[in-house]
Amino acid sequence: MIEVMLFVVVIGCFLLGVMVSMMFFRPVQKFFDRLTNSVFYSDDYDSDEFFAKLNRTLATTADLRDLLERAAIEIAMTLKSEQAFFFVRTLDGHHITAGTSHHSQLPIYDAEQFQNTNKNKHGVIVASLLDKNDPMHRLMVSHRIELILPLVQSGVIGYLCLGGHRNSRYTIRDMKVLNAIADELVIAIRNTLSIQEIRDINATLKQRIDNATRELRSSNVKLRDLDKAKDEFVGMASHQLRTPLTSVKGYISMVLEGDAGEITATQRQFLDEAFASSERMVHLIEDFLNVSRIQTGKFIVDKRAVDLSKVIEQEIEGLQPSAESRNLKFAYNPPKDFPKLNVDEGKIRQVIMNFADNALYYSHEDTSIAISLSVKGGDAVFTVKDSGIGVPTEEQDHLFSKFYRASNAKKQRPDGTGVGLYLAKEVIDAHGGKVIFESVEGKGSTFGFSLPING
Repeated sequence: MIEVMLFVVVIGCFLLGVMVSMMFFRPVQKFFDRLTNSVFYSDDYDSDEFFAKLNRTLATTADLRDLLERAAIEIAMTLKSEQAFFFVRTLDGHHITAGTSHHSQLPIYDAEQFQNTNKNKHGVIVASLLDKNDPMHRLMVSHRIELILPLVQSGVIGYLCLGGHRNSRYTIRDMKVLNAIADELVIAIRNTLSIQEIRDINATLKQRIDNATRELRSSNVKLRDLDKAKDEFVGMASHQLRTPLTSVKGYISMVLEGDAGEITATQRQFLDEAFASSERMVHLIEDFLNVSRIQTGKFIVDKRAVDLSKVIEQEIEGLQPSAESRNLKFAYNPPKDFPKLNVDEGKIRQVIMNFADNALYYSHEDTSIAISLSVKGGDAVFTVKDSGIGVPTEEQDHLFSKFYRASNAKKQRPDGTGVGLYLAKEVIDAHGGKVIFESVEGKGSTFGFSLPING
């Protein structure tokens, strides 16, 4: 019994000793493992950790030089390289070199030599594995380059160059790591080059736009000066022409009235035409003067109570000879007891005359021009409707612009000025009214205006 108990005690002491030994051995083992690795495997690195760091580096910037420098530093630190740098061709045919500080400067001529001698080589090129007579070996040695990784995508776009290993030599694992990151480097470089190209295009476009804007501003200033000079000339010329034309019109009127003696029927016909032409010229000069006043801010509306129905009747009567000479008729039934309007009679007369005169020129012979004046919704509404050439649809938006004339109107009446409709709109707008306009090419047009009766 005693022997059994002693045996059990001995076995227990042995197991306890083993357990205590194992508890102290594991920390000691870990310490010696770390020491061994630091001495004999100092170049070891975690590939996955390196790939992750490099990917983060490649994603941190869109500036090509900054990207290459950061990537070169990360690669050099991991692979213990004496130097690391990139040589990359840009999309515009130039090249860029960037890497760790004090890296070798690879001349473009030598880079071309790399490409020429590397046509049949793929993957990482190792200088120490090349024949010493190989031109590639001589070039690499001359620039202190031990490894070259060609960056290929539809041809070589550049190179990653690594100097000698700081501690020993590059391993097969290092080569595999470099080959594994080649595609990532190419994609990052291509993306950055594309971004840079877009930036360059944007910068170029911005410069062109800025230049074009400056030129347009300069041209606009010149055009405004020319427009001002033109308006001044029109105003001055109109003033100078109005006096002699008034005299011509007056003398023709005196002859027609017999103040210079009896005239024949033929003479009266000629004088009537001359009087009508001089009257149109006076109206035209007045139009030009008003345009000049609008441009210089001197366009004034002098409103007074006016019988618009009588004004229309008088203007149509004045145009009657011209209508008869073209075999045209005005159809107008003056409304009874039409309310008086506060308007500038002279300017409203010009608008009425312009609308009616246009209808005469652009109507077909043996047709009638309908003149209408009525009250609608508190407004006085005046219209002139013809069945003439009309206005092309695509040109109607520009019709009331200064000096604009529709293409078919130019053919029908080459001597027109394009002032009448522009001035008519300005006059109606100044009275707080609205221009009325409808037209179908080949079927006729309706021109007119609505004015508030209590305006």
